[in-house]
Amino acid sequence: MDLRTAIDGYLRHLELDRGFSAHTTRAYRSDLLDLAGFAEDAAIENTSGLDLELLRGWLWRASTAGLAKSTLARRSAAARGFTKWLATTGAEEADSGHRLKAPRADRHLPRVLTRGQVDGLLDGLAARAEVGEPNAVRDRAVVEVLYASALRVSELVGARLADLDRERMTLRVLGKGDKERVVPFGIPARRALDAYLAESRAVLLDGRDDPGTIFLGARGRPLSPRGVYELVARLLADLPGSGPSGPHAFRHTAATHLLDGGADLRAVQELLGHASLATTQIYTHVSAERLKESYRLAHPRA
Repeated sequence: MDLRTAIDGYLRHLELDRGFSAHTTRAYRSDLLDLAGFAEDAAIENTSGLDLELLRGWLWRASTAGLAKSTLARRSAAARGFTKWLATTGAEEADSGHRLKAPRADRHLPRVLTRGQVDGLLDGLAARAEVGEPNAVRDRAVVEVLYASALRVSELVGARLADLDRERMTLRVLGKGDKERVVPFGIPARRALDAYLAESRAVLLDGRDDPGTIFLGARGRPLSPRGVYELVARLLADLPGSGPSGPHAFRHTAATHLLDGGADLRAVQELLGHASLATTQIYTHVSAERLKESYRLAHPRA
C-alpha cells in the first residue's frame, strides 16, 4: 500500500473510530508525514518497506535533533500505532513496529563510513568499471556523485543533463519543497561522470527516446530510487557498522567528513539543502561524538 495513502487512512481511523482529538490527530499527522519523508529518502514509498531498522533510524534522527523526550515518546507511539493498524487491517502481514522504543538522544551514532571505507568502496567500483561494462561504469559515477555532493536519492535520480556543468563541476538539483540548489562535485566525480557519459549512457539508451536524466537504468529509462538503494545496500552489506544501509548513508558520511575537515556549518547546510540550520547541526553532534569515541579508545588517560 502507498505509504502516504495508508497514513491518511490511519488518521481517519483515529479521528472517526477512536475519537482522538483534533490536536492529537494533527500531532500524529505531523509525526507520520515526517516518517514518510524519511522513508522516501531511503527510496521506500510503500508500507511493505517499513521495517524496525528504518523506524529506529527515523527516531534516532529525531533524538539527535534535540527533540524533547515527550515528543520522541509520541513519535514512537504514533509509529507503533500505525504499524499495528496496518497489521490489524491486513494491509501488512506483520506488525514491524511492535518492538519500537524511543531512543536516548545520545546513545547511537548514525551510519557514517570511515574515509578508508569510502576509498575502498570507490576503488572497487573503479576496478569493476575498467572493463567498460555500462552498468558498472554508471554505478561508479552514481556513488561518486552521491558522496561528492551529499545528494538525496530523489535529487540524484531526478538530475538532468541540462543541469550538469562539467566545466565548473556543479549540478543543479531539485530538493524538498521543489527548491532548487546548485551543488559542487570534485575531480574524481567528474572523471567518473565523463567516463559514464562518454562510454555507457548511449549504450544503456540503445537508440530509445532520451528522457534527459543523467542516470539511466533498464531499457533506457531514468534510474529508479530503488535501483540506487539496492546498489548501495550491496556495497555496504559486508562493511562493519549499524544503521540504515541505503543511499542516505553517503549523505550522512559526506556531511560528517566535511565537518570533520573544518567546513563551515552554514556551507554544509547550503550543500545539503536544509531549510533549518538546526537540522544540519545533527552532523555537528555526530562529529563531536566521533571525536569523543576516538578519544576514549586512543587516549591513555581517557
